[in-house]
Amino acid sequence: MAVGRERHILWRRLGDNALRLISALPVGYAVASLWSMALARILPGDRAQATVAAALIALVLCAGAAMWSYAARSGWRALWTLVVAGAVAGAISWGSVAIWGRI
Repeated sequence: MAVGRERHILWRRLGDNALRLISALPVGYAVASLWSMALARILPGDRAQATVAAALIALVLCAGAAMWSYAARSGWRALWTLVVAGAVAGAISWGSVAIWGRI
């Protein structure tokens, strides 16, 4: 009986680590890319300067997303938090294009 419980705990930990890895690498990169796109649209100044500033901020966000993935209580919480953050950035980008049009 104890062996089955240990296997269950092992598989649960492996699944949690897999979710954290997925949320750290591809989802974290996607969130950083979406925020870079959103910030490039809403930051003041010249278009080139806003784009460079947004890219630099996105580098920090990408590292922060990876750190958050392993600092969260669970893999699911890390994943859903990053998905919501990406959805907010996507909504900002989409709304700015819908309101102001393409730059």
